[in-house]
Amino acid sequence: MRKILIVGSGQSGLQLALSLQEHGYDVTVMSARTPDEIRAGWVTSTQCMFADALAIERKHGLNLWDDVAPRVAGQGFSMAGPDGQRALNWIASWDGGPAQSIDQRVKMAAWLELFEERGGNVVIHGVTTADLNGLARLYELVIVAAGKGELVQLFDRDPSRSPYTKPQRRLSVSYVHGQESRPERPGTTDVWMNIIPGVGELINIPGYTLSGPCDIFYVSGIPGGPFDAFADRPPAEEQLRRHLELFRQYIPWEYERAKNAELTDGKAVLVGGYPPVVRRPVGELPSGGFVLGMADVVVANDPITGQGANNAAKCAESYLGSILENGDRPFDREWMQRAFDRYWEHAQWVTMFTNAMLQPPPPHVQQILGAAQTNPAVAKRFVNGFNNPTDFQHWLLDPAKTEEYLASV
Repeated sequence: MRKILIVGSGQSGLQLALSLQEHGYDVTVMSARTPDEIRAGWVTSTQCMFADALAIERKHGLNLWDDVAPRVAGQGFSMAGPDGQRALNWIASWDGGPAQSIDQRVKMAAWLELFEERGGNVVIHGVTTADLNGLARLYELVIVAAGKGELVQLFDRDPSRSPYTKPQRRLSVSYVHGQESRPERPGTTDVWMNIIPGVGELINIPGYTLSGPCDIFYVSGIPGGPFDAFADRPPAEEQLRRHLELFRQYIPWEYERAKNAELTDGKAVLVGGYPPVVRRPVGELPSGGFVLGMADVVVANDPITGQGANNAAKCAESYLGSILENGDRPFDREWMQRAFDRYWEHAQWVTMFTNAMLQPPPPHVQQILGAAQTNPAVAKRFVNGFNNPTDFQHWLLDPAKTEEYLASV
C-alpha cells in the first residue's frame, strides 16, 4: 500500500485524498485546522461549481448537499451603461445541469470528517518547509495543496505563463440572507455577473452556508477605483453596508433586490486580492527531495470567472489518474512534471480565458456580448464555456474565429 502525504484540506487536497482512499492508498492529510475550527472560522472563498466538476464529486460519492443546496439553473449577464442603467441584460441556462455553491466552511469540515471516518490519517498541524523536509522521507509521494503560506515559496513562478505581477482586482465578499428574487425571473436561482466598465464587477451567487441557502456578493474592484474600498478590512456589518452603498450608486437594479439583506453570520465576509500566477509544479526541499504542487498552488487564477473550485476538482481528478497509472513505479521529478502537464492541457485555457476577462473587452468580445442579447445560441455557448473553458479557444479568444462564428449564427 503506497504512502502519500497531502498537505492542505481544501477542495483539491481532500478530494484527491478521498478518491485515493477508494483505491487502497495509505493517505495522510495535514490540515491547519480541525473540522470544528473550519466551521467556526471566517469565510474563505466564493465558489460556483459547474456540471463537469460536480460530476467528478458524484463519481466519488462526495455530493453531500444535493438535497439541500440551491440548484443554480443559469447564468445572467448585465453591463452598466453611462446612464447607470443596463446597456446589456441577458441569461442562458447550462446544458449540463444546475451548478452548486457550498460554503467551504461547510464542505471542507464535512469532507475532513468523512476522510477520517473512512480510515484516513489526519494530522492537525500547520506545516513549514522545515517540517516538510523531515516528513517527506516517510512517504513515497508528497503533494502540496495549501495555496497560501510558506510552502508556496517552494514553487517558482513561471514568467512565461504569468503575465501579471500585481493583483488585477481587489476582492470583497459578503454571504447574506434576505435578498429578494430577481423581478424579471421570480422564484428562479441564477448566477448573475454585473460588469461596470472601468469600475469592476459584482457576481451574485446563490449558495449554501452554515445556516442554509444564502446569496453571495462577490465584489471585484479595479485597483484604485470605487470598488476598491475595503483595504482597511472593516467590521463585517460595515463591509456589507459599503457593499450596499456601492450597489446603490453603480448597479441600482441589484441594490433594489439587496437593500434588506443581512449577513448570514458574524464571519461571513472576506477581503483580499492576489496576482494571478502559474508556478512550476515541482518544488525541491532543502534535503533534495521533491514535492508536487496542485491546484491553486501552481495555477492561481483571479476568481472573476469562478474557476477556482472547478479547477481544483479537475486537478484532483487528473492527478488521481496519473497516480493510478503510475502503478509501482517511483514518483520522481519527471513523473511529477508529466502529471502537471496532463492537468495543464485543461488549465491553460482556463488561465487564458480568465486573464482575458481581467482586461477591458476588445471589440470582438464586445460583439459576442452584444450578440448574446438577441441571439440565444450565442448566449448559451458563452455561458456553457464556464463549465468547459476549453471551448473558448475555438470561437472567443481569437478575433478571426469570433468573426467566423458570428457569421455562422
